Parts: sequence; structure tokens; C-alpha cells
Amino acid sequence: MSHRPRRRVSCRELRMSFRQDVATRWAIVTGASGGLGLAFAWSLARRGYSLVLIARSEAKLRALAQQILVEYPHLQVHVHPKDLGRPDAAAELMTALAGMQIVPTVLVNNAGRGLMGPLIGQDAATLRAMIELNVQSLVELSLLAARAMSTRSEGYILQVASMAALGPTPGLAAYGASKAFVRSFGEALHAELAPRITVTTFLPGLMDTGFNAAAGGYEAPGWARATVITPKQAVEIGLDALFKHRSSVISGRLNRLMAAIGRFTPRRSQARMLARQMPQ
Repeated sequence: MSHRPRRRVSCRELRMSFRQDVATRWAIVTGASGGLGLAFAWSLARRGYSLVLIARSEAKLRALAQQILVEYPHLQVHVHPKDLGRPDAAAELMTALAGMQIVPTVLVNNAGRGLMGPLIGQDAATLRAMIELNVQSLVELSLLAARAMSTRSEGYILQVASMAALGPTPGLAAYGASKAFVRSFGEALHAELAPRITVTTFLPGLMDTGFNAAAGGYEAPGWARATVITPKQAVEIGLDALFKHRSSVISGRLNRLMAAIGRFTPRRSQARMLARQMPQ
């Protein structure tokens, strides 16, 4: 019985095959135009993922896409300027991706906004918009992405919550509650969608991202500023936990220590302490 000799595969063919495989691994990053989202985009590109970048600013997204493609020309980057707080925005995005035959391997639900200050001073429409973005949009994107991922052998969803999810947050009442929802939702999905789809909830602490200024200009007390890490450091912690199939992760050792102490501190005491530190 004769056997046909195996054809030797050239190094060039192997490289091309590898690039084609990499190009099919798509990661969606919401809120990608700055801060944590920008750091997520760069980290995922370094890990070999082609990108779908979502934010409201088209100019910032296109500038980021060009920079990434200069550094990683074998990847693909699509930009979708979109306000995810708008009704049907999540469905429109996933429909557009399906039309391009893009099935995400990774979804980073990073888009969000904050509001600081006493609740009675907040505008009802602004509060509603924050909840639509932080909660409703995140739930819908998780649902639609998980359905798409279920057609493949794997999927990863990173839900970006906050240390504010761990307890009552006077002066950040609605924001903290929205992030507590994200934490509970993400941890439930971790059990519900395993093992094919990994859902990890990421709880970052203070970072130098400009978020506090945008949310109302809150200046953190000195003890809290000691916990600050860079967005790049935080992102690596979050993504490492995601790809290790962890349920949740807190960024930074000091933040993890504070969370551990918080478990033994009555919630009423936590609320009183934070209320004294928030600006009136």
C-alpha cells in the first residue's frame, strides 16, 4: 500500500495561517476612547485580538485604531461611534457585527458614567441616562454577545464594576448601586454560562483616568489616593483573571485588603464613614 508523502509546510505558510487564525479572534471593547477602555484595547491587541472599538467620539476611536494598526498591522480594527445609553444601541451594534460575520471571542463591558454628590441635587434625566448605560446596556450586550459566543467553542465577558459595588456609597448612591448590580449580575452569569463562556467581574479602585472629574470633581482623601494604580496595571489584572476563568477580581493589593476589612465592618458604619468624607 503506497502512501503519498506529506507536503512540507513552509514557514511563510505557517505565519499566514497563524495570522488568519488571529484575525478571527475578535474582542469588543466599550468605552474605548480613553481611560480604562483605551488600556483594554492596547492590551487585547498585544494578546493578538482584532478589535471592535465602541465609544461616542469617532475622532478618538479612529486615532486609536490607526495607532494600533501601526503597531500591529496583522490585526483588524473596526470603530463604531455609538452612544450605548441610547435604546436599541446594543442590538444595532450586534446586528452590524453579524452582518460583517464577526462573532466576538471577548466582550469587555467597560462603558459607564458616574454621578457624584447628594441625590437630591441630581437631575432625573441624567440619573436615568447613567442607569441606562451602566445597567441596561451592559445587560443587553451581555445577552447578545453570549448568544453569539454560544455558537463557538469559547467566549469571555469582562464586566467592569467598581470598588463602589462592595458597600453603601453616600454621595455616589445611584452610581454605587448600578455597580452593585453589575457585580451581582456578573457573578451570577459566571455560574450560569460556565464552562463554555467565562464571565469575570472586575472591581477596579481609584485610577488616574479623569473619571472623577467627569463625574463631578470628587477629590479622594489621602488614604484612598494611596491605593491608586495606573489603568495599564488595572487592565492586566482584569484580563489575566478573565483568561484564568475567575469569577471576580479586585485590582491592587491595597484594594483587596480594604475589601477584606470591609467584610468585617458593619455596612452602617461604612456608610457613615464615607458620608463624612464626601463633599456636600
